[in-house]
Amino acid sequence: MNFFKFNAIAMLAGFVLDLLIGDPEGWPHPVIWIGKYISLADRKIRDRAAGDSAKLRRGSVWMTVSTVFIAMAATAAVMRLAMFGGNVVLLIVMSILSWTCLSAKCLAKEANGVAKALKRSLEDGRKQVGRIVGRDTAALSEEDIVAATVETVAENTTDGIVSPLIYLLIGGPVLAIGFKAASTLDSMEGYLDEKYRDIGWCGAKLDDVLNFIPARICGLLMCLSAGLLKGLDGKNALRIMKRDHANHLSPNCAWSESAAAGALHVQLGGSHEYFGKIIEKPSIGDDDRPLKRGDILLTNRLMYGTSIITVMLLFALGMLV
Repeated sequence: MNFFKFNAIAMLAGFVLDLLIGDPEGWPHPVIWIGKYISLADRKIRDRAAGDSAKLRRGSVWMTVSTVFIAMAATAAVMRLAMFGGNVVLLIVMSILSWTCLSAKCLAKEANGVAKALKRSLEDGRKQVGRIVGRDTAALSEEDIVAATVETVAENTTDGIVSPLIYLLIGGPVLAIGFKAASTLDSMEGYLDEKYRDIGWCGAKLDDVLNFIPARICGLLMCLSAGLLKGLDGKNALRIMKRDHANHLSPNCAWSESAAAGALHVQLGGSHEYFGKIIEKPSIGDDDRPLKRGDILLTNRLMYGTSIITVMLLFALGMLV
């Protein structure tokens, strides 16, 4: 069995495990350890830089390179040990590692949690959406909360599912966990405020590069998925994506967000408050109707549909190579 077939089988097995189990509480997830290393590196760099912008940027490069290298090296070491047990043991270990790279069930669970919290009260909805977004939530309306959740699910369909699946096929768990390290750096440090602008820039740029092609693939497959699913509009998803894919500060996020906005016939984006500072962002989609709680469930359905199409196509490609 060649390299790509091995990767394809492990990728599919990891995807199925994620759909069935998700991220169990207390599970020693690699992202937790990556996050601990980033927090430690952040403190060390800040102590040595003493507020100097150039030193913080040099530290950002060091933190990014070291985080990705350590994550990939540790994964390679685990797989190397698994090889002593033969191909079956190696495939099982690769499948488990692949599982840790994916977050479809966790993403859907968090989004559903927002919908359930909103059903109880607006205040509960604000608290719950604060678990998955970086913006200030204290003054959000119900429609704002739904919009934030839809945007998060759409964006993370790329970051948490489509991109890892692509890297799992191309380079197995080693490359995919390297990608997760870069993604975690961006999540923790990739902000535009004064605190993170310098120390987080390298990780944010690497994340942009690694998501560049997967984001565009995700947008197209999201349009396809919308065309196959009841209650969603695939043609409008494609129209809005073609028009609004550049309407974001990130070069990647608006591809999936615009496809989701078009599929739902709603408007996303706009200006939001992050860490006490208003960030101006263009709108995405047409304001055909107001957002409602049910749109969270529809977006989850779109995320699952896109994920399944992606894994089916990649698995077929891997088995043919």
